[in-house]
Order: sequence, then C-alpha cells, then structure tokens
Amino acid sequence: MDIRKIAKLIEMLEASALAEIEVTEGEARVRLSKFSQAASIPAAVAVPAPSYTAQTVAAAGPSSIAHPPAPAPIGPDADGLPAGHVVRSPMVGTFYASPQPGAPPFVKVGSMVKAGDTIGIIEAMKLFNQIETEVAGQVVKVLVEPGQPVEFDQPLMVIA
Repeated sequence: MDIRKIAKLIEMLEASALAEIEVTEGEARVRLSKFSQAASIPAAVAVPAPSYTAQTVAAAGPSSIAHPPAPAPIGPDADGLPAGHVVRSPMVGTFYASPQPGAPPFVKVGSMVKAGDTIGIIEAMKLFNQIETEVAGQVVKVLVEPGQPVEFDQPLMVIA
C-alpha cells in the first residue's frame, strides 16, 4: 500500500469521530487507531438498529470505542449538575436509552449500576456503540433524551 494512502487515512482518522479504522487492499492490510493497544479499550457489541426514525438502518458490525479518561467527581455547583460521577459521551452521535423502541431503558433515575454495565447506546455513522459506566452507584440524573444528538464529552448522566 502506498505511503501517501496511509498518510491520507491518518488525516481522515484524526478529522473524524472514529476511534480506529482498518483497510485491506489486496494482500496489504492497515489498521489505524487513535489509542495504543496497551490501553484498556472495551469493544462495543453490535446491537440491532433502533427504529426511532422512519429510515431503515442496517445493524452494525462490531467496532471499538474508547472512553475518555474518567473525569473527577464534581460537586453540585459545577455546571449545575448533582454531585457524583458524570458519564460523558465518548463520541458524537445519537443517544438511545434502550436496545430497541418500546423496550425498557438500560437505566433510569434510581437504578443501581456497577462498573461495566451498559447505560445507553450511541449511534455514530450507522454503528451502534454500547456506552458502559466506569463506576458503580445509583443513577442520580439522566441528562439526555432518547434520540437526542450528543456531542463528544457531553454529560449523559450522573451516578453517585
């Protein structure tokens, strides 16, 4: 594979919300990731596409997502959020609270969660990435609605 193509792939990866990309051209295979292999990066699980919109969306294959470093717990005065651990969006996309329309949400206010529990799904570029909590506790506040677009690092919920 030509080095100019690899350089272009690196530029495209840096400019996108993707965590990694893999391209195969003939016998050559290139896999680029924004994060080192030594980092603990949980793999997202393929989830059937919620049909919150009128469009038909194909189910996504597995992908990798990376969580930003866990922010320190905040007090009630910072950004007007309740005290506790703020779970933030690891990517830009659309937030879904349940695995499919009509299904109960993964969590709601008052739910007890443990580290690694799925708390929602973010659709990004037709890939459905499960969002997992990094801490155990009780969901104090859910800050986004199902189907709402979210930005990178946007607070999704607070766990105390």
